[in-house]
Formats: sequence, structure tokens, C-alpha cells
Amino acid sequence: MNEPIKKILGFASLGTAGAVAVLAMSLNAAPAAAQEVTLYKNPQCGCCESYADYLRENGFTVEVKPTHDLAQISRDAGIPDDFQGCHTTFVGDYVISGHVPIGTVNKLLEERPEIAGVTLPGMPLGSPGMGGAKQEPFKIYTVEEGVSPTVYAVE
Repeated sequence: MNEPIKKILGFASLGTAGAVAVLAMSLNAAPAAAQEVTLYKNPQCGCCESYADYLRENGFTVEVKPTHDLAQISRDAGIPDDFQGCHTTFVGDYVISGHVPIGTVNKLLEERPEIAGVTLPGMPLGSPGMGGAKQEPFKIYTVEEGVSPTVYAVE
């Protein structure tokens, strides 16, 4: 730690000074920009709006785009018809289909696997943005062009 900061803070202990230096560096670091996502949904769907709010509550900037072409958008993203979720979200290089919990979204963005994305098929009760009580663990599947979906996460 440099002397001016040490004098200002009045710390003499090297351990304390080191901890303060790390804190000062982290406070001076530029804040991480909110991850921007685009969510496509059917115009009348309210649970999709709730999922968009859920993403916002978890630090994402969400642009919602109502469409009557959701099934085709999902197909174009590589999601088989029987694995499509209620809405289709694009974040960075990934597609996220359905009411995927934030833990799995974060896992995807942190691990950065070589897949197109993930999907939670249907509209399971108790999933983020949906009402009701969770009936069973959520199985979130991989999305890969030309590859059958496999389980990516269970929440």
C-alpha cells in the first residue's frame, strides 16, 4: 500500500493495510456492466413478463420483443419443438429457452460450454416467473445444433 493511503487511513499493520489495499482496488474497479438480454415472447403471455422481471431482479438488462413467430425463432436457435420453453432469450452467444432458474443461467455464463444454450421445456409450475408450487426438480437441457438435448443441470 502506498504511504499517502496508509497515512489517510491511519493503518500501520501490514495485514490490515493489505486488506484495505485490496478493498480500495476493488472499489476503484469499474463496475461490471449489466448483461443485456433479448427475450422473445408471445404478445399475450404474462408469465414471460414475470420471467423478464426475474432476470432484471438478478442484474440483467432485458429487452422484451413480443412476436407471433416464437416457435420459428426457437427452431432457428436450434431448439427442437418438443424441448421449447415458453419464451426464448438471447444472452451473449447463448440461447435460453423457458423459465430457466438464475443458478443455471449463471452457470452457463460462467462455464461457457461449447453449446448453443439451454432450455427448460414447457411451463413448469414453481419455476421463475410461473406461479404455483414446484412439483419436481427442473431438468434443464443443452441445446446443440444436430445433437439430441442432454441434461445440463437439475434444480
